Amino acid sequence: MKKFFLACCGLALLASGASGARAQGGAATKGPDPTVIADAELEKEALHDLEVAKHYFKMKKAYVAAATRAEEIVAGYPKFTRTDEALYIAGMSNLYLSEGKGKQKSAAPADKLRDEARSYLSRIVEEFPDSDFRGRAEEELRRLGGAKAAAPAEAGSPKPE
Repeated sequence: MKKFFLACCGLALLASGASGARAQGGAATKGPDPTVIADAELEKEALHDLEVAKHYFKMKKAYVAAATRAEEIVAGYPKFTRTDEALYIAGMSNLYLSEGKGKQKSAAPADKLRDEARSYLSRIVEEFPDSDFRGRAEEELRRLGGAKAAAPAEAGSPKPE
């Protein structure tokens, strides 16, 4: 009789423990809104990439690497809060490469590099009117002959062709 009673108690305990574990497991799988976490994670990744691009740009004078990293930020993180800074680094890196400055040389012709620079700097003026980089972008655009007119199809594209 004792064995039967202990077996019933053991089964009851197992059944109640399993349902409690299922209830806890169900609550834990929901968690916070994944879009909020993804945005914070993407912002963190983009910020790291921007710091790397700034290091290449300012410290190393490696304008090919700086332009590449900045262009990846603009293309890969469309909602990044510091896109204007990435556009500035991309634009100035292309401009410096077109002038033969820096420790790296680009295989692209100078005209294409200047055109890329105008595109990136023009986007700062058009899309970020309150940016700290707007004044510097406008100054460089005057030197390059003015802002590049964006075609309707190119207006939202991260890297104009």
